[in-house]
Amino acid sequence: MTAPLILTDPVRKRLLYRAMHRGFKEADIILGSFAEQHLPEMTEDEVTLFAALLEVPDTDLYNWIIGRAEAPANYRNEVLEMLKNHPVAEAVRARVS
Repeated sequence: MTAPLILTDPVRKRLLYRAMHRGFKEADIILGSFAEQHLPEMTEDEVTLFAALLEVPDTDLYNWIIGRAEAPANYRNEVLEMLKNHPVAEAVRARVS
């Protein structure tokens, strides 16, 4: 059994909450599991990029992650690529394809 995720940084804690409570179940699942796994080790630059992605409307971000639409150039970055390659996103992509 793994220990529960404990984040002490208030910015990362807020981002984790926002990732898990999007209001769109599929986005909650993908973004929440991604945040739980990656937020603790993200660099400050990656945290900033992730925060910017969380500002995108759910359906747009979801479509970028599962490959239904291409993200605008200003959102194409290493964190979006990490999201696309997240195992949960890959599983969802396989189901909806």
